[in-house]
Amino acid sequence: GRMPRDGSARAARRAARTGGTLAQLDWRRIVNPFAPLPAVDEDGLEAIHDASLEILRTVGMDFLHPEAIAVLRAHGADVDDDGPRVRFDPDLVLEWVGKAPSSFTMRARNPDHDLRIGGRDVVFLSVASAPNVSDLDRGRRPGTFADFEDLVRLGQSFNVVHGFGGYPVEPQDLAPSTRHLRALASFVTLSDKVWHAYSLGRGRIIDAIEIARIGRGVDLDAFVSEPSIHTIVNTSTPLRLDGPMIEGMIEMLRHGQVVVITPFTLAGAMAPATVAGALALQNAEALAGIAFGQMVAPGAPMVYGGFTSNVDMKTGAPAFGTPEYARAAMVGGQLARRYGLPYRSSNANAANAVDAQAAYESQTSLWAAVFGGANIVMHAAGWMEGGLVASFEKFVVDVEMLQTLAETLRPVRVDVDSLGLDAIADVGPGGHFFGTQHTLDRYESAFYAPLLSDWQNFGSWTESGSVDTETRANGLWKRVLAEYQPPALDEAVAEELSDFVARRTAEGGVG
Repeated sequence: GRMPRDGSARAARRAARTGGTLAQLDWRRIVNPFAPLPAVDEDGLEAIHDASLEILRTVGMDFLHPEAIAVLRAHGADVDDDGPRVRFDPDLVLEWVGKAPSSFTMRARNPDHDLRIGGRDVVFLSVASAPNVSDLDRGRRPGTFADFEDLVRLGQSFNVVHGFGGYPVEPQDLAPSTRHLRALASFVTLSDKVWHAYSLGRGRIIDAIEIARIGRGVDLDAFVSEPSIHTIVNTSTPLRLDGPMIEGMIEMLRHGQVVVITPFTLAGAMAPATVAGALALQNAEALAGIAFGQMVAPGAPMVYGGFTSNVDMKTGAPAFGTPEYARAAMVGGQLARRYGLPYRSSNANAANAVDAQAAYESQTSLWAAVFGGANIVMHAAGWMEGGLVASFEKFVVDVEMLQTLAETLRPVRVDVDSLGLDAIADVGPGGHFFGTQHTLDRYESAFYAPLLSDWQNFGSWTESGSVDTETRANGLWKRVLAEYQPPALDEAVAEELSDFVARRTAEGGVG
């Protein structure tokens, strides 16, 4: 059930505010029951598709790695001398993109936390890749390993967060050459959910694969046959894929792991100052990256990622949660479905404080992801300042929004019992339902019990201290960390993991 068995919905809400049992949703598979909302008609979608193929045929895309150039040339792409410019025949692109699976399962360390990617499934992944961290007590500051681990603990503790889309915050107090070893090992020891490895060269990915394999307690053959980790490969818009990304991508795909190709397309800066033009560029880069990935490993799991937004034309600053962002997110979903691919979107905002702007821009982003049919929602909890900050308070506010969204996506129950005709007949005109047996039978679990919303009247709220949402969120994340218990980990696995990290650290990690 959604509520603690030993208390009422009201008691659970009070507990969530004052330090008792945390009222949160159970872990669940979230399936979107709504048909995706088209933001362009079929003619418009085909125009974007055709424009993207024309870009790849005539302008081409730079692949900044000799191994990628060799693969592309061997599979019939038109390579300028020794590269890096590559042009694609449209039929070649569509042939290889068509080899990617439409859905697959990601295996977590805890099989109960496996994730289905594709179809109408929706998974929420935590904030990722922020260089800074913030909370009400310590303010805004560069991220540390302690902050990183606390955010992993929060992601493990909240059931509506299904996994990790990257380092929640960059642990800048760790040496770059060995940072990934400690960070990825912490994903294994502090959580039993799926996680992400950065595609920054071959060495980091090889280490990540071994850490994930050890954590799952399987041999390499089993690991390769069951996707367990994912990586986000951002193209360098416009029309470029960097060498380190390519190296990591190749290693991931050859080991059967998940690659999410995501152009970072800002209209007015790195893309045309129109939604249609930015989407044509996004689609060209995504198709080229996915086609290349399938040439490397046909049938390997890949995801179409959309991350198109706009900039403030006065300052050049990125903007998120805007109408343009929402429309681009929905069209991105239409394009992904056109090619039969899973789709990634994001919960994004550009706010500098955990305020109304942060909430409404994030809410716009989340609903655009849902309406766009997103299967993976990145940065779902904790993202601030256009990705520059991971906020502890925003993490909790986002969890509240994600839980509300998850409940909204549950189909309405309609049967004889839920229609309540006997209760309506008993009460009749002019009565109330507070004391009916139908209501009393549902008193503990009738409705969603929020983590943060305070439904007291103004007088009671004033008497209880007039605590606002950010302050309640501050108290809640602290309580969650105080109550955190790490998931069980086999002693032999923990020892093997520790030995691997120690050995690779002694070797100097990666250059």
